Amino acid sequence: MTIQDDLEVRDNLRVIEMPATDKPTIVVSVDEPASPSTRPDVVVVERRPQATGDKWNLSGKIRENIKWFSRIDLVLAGAALVLSIFGTLLVWSATRSRLEAAGDDPNTFLTRHALNIVIGVALAIFITRLDYRTLRSYTPIVYGVVMVSLFVVLTPLGVSQNGTKGWLPLPAGFTMQPAEFAKVVVILALAMVLSEREVGRDEPSTHDMRYALAWAAGPVALVMLQPDLGSALVIGSIVIGILLAANASTKWLLGIVGSVFAAGFLAVVLGILDRYQLDRLLTFMDPSHDLQGVGYNTHQARIAIGGGGLWGQGLFQGNQTQGAFVPYQQTDFVFSVAGEEFGLIGAAVIIGLLGVILWRGIHIARQARDPFGRLVATGVVCWLAFQAFENIGMNLGIMPVTGVPLPFVSYGGSSMFAAWIAIGLLQSVHIRSRQ
Repeated sequence: MTIQDDLEVRDNLRVIEMPATDKPTIVVSVDEPASPSTRPDVVVVERRPQATGDKWNLSGKIRENIKWFSRIDLVLAGAALVLSIFGTLLVWSATRSRLEAAGDDPNTFLTRHALNIVIGVALAIFITRLDYRTLRSYTPIVYGVVMVSLFVVLTPLGVSQNGTKGWLPLPAGFTMQPAEFAKVVVILALAMVLSEREVGRDEPSTHDMRYALAWAAGPVALVMLQPDLGSALVIGSIVIGILLAANASTKWLLGIVGSVFAAGFLAVVLGILDRYQLDRLLTFMDPSHDLQGVGYNTHQARIAIGGGGLWGQGLFQGNQTQGAFVPYQQTDFVFSVAGEEFGLIGAAVIIGLLGVILWRGIHIARQARDPFGRLVATGVVCWLAFQAFENIGMNLGIMPVTGVPLPFVSYGGSSMFAAWIAIGLLQSVHIRSRQ
């Protein structure tokens, strides 16, 4: 809008726009009228220059970031960060002596784990800055990308580890596990479908339920073909939790649970599960079964946890950990490091921090302003809760060994990235619920 637009020009009133100066104010001068009844002849306006330059942009960005930072859930972010840092110590302790014995750099896993945390936090910040409601539009695209990666894993391009063909090779010796990101897309897909019910309906329609289960069936089927029983169980817990939050009818829930048991039976009969996975289930039902074979890992983990006592044997001092008696201790059995070297107190700290994350997640789900945000937060809580329970349970021998990592603690880039993306989703819902 020009000066002429701002001021009403009448009779002999003339508006003159002067060149901009570096003065910080706008000066308006009016020629003194000859008499009170005479209109002024000239109005002179000096425009204030537009604020430009790096200094202005930087200060604006700083204020914007401070305002954004003040709105995040600091308790949630702090608990996840402390848990990740604690996990770094446990991973370092679990791998240090083994790498030294092999003549390798003892800090290799420490460096990689710290890098994974940095990347994970960056992903969480990126997701937090996004409005979670915009993710709804991109869910089909992200879902398609993850489905393609799950399919590629089953081709000769996939990498097998411990009988599961679930990784894709990346440069610099890194790998990616698409099953971890499948948990995220299942949450978004089910929340997208079940939040769009008809007006006046208290529960999802039959069409909604079939549509939602179809979205979940694809990732579960491809994950089971790897075969990765642990990730399939986690996705199943996500589906059950979101359906409960969406007020699905009891008959649907019972039908899904029955279908899970039927699918497990068929997996055994048709030979989809490998023999070692079946042996793990036998070990769960009989902890004394084959202590020198398939039951060795759990047995050694329980010895390590039991040897920690109340305060633990000290960092880098655990007999089982430093003696490399517990296989895969930096991933599946990292909780045993906490139990042995930090004792009951250290184990309780991990459980307590996980409890704080789940508590804040439940609070965010309850405070969400729309069904989509509520279902997304619910899915994240169910995912982290079941996975943490399964991992700690298999360390204690009260759950079957399925190979799922302990969120924020176990070594592994994909699991760390996915866990921090979950934190980003919770933060995004939290921030928009306070606007």
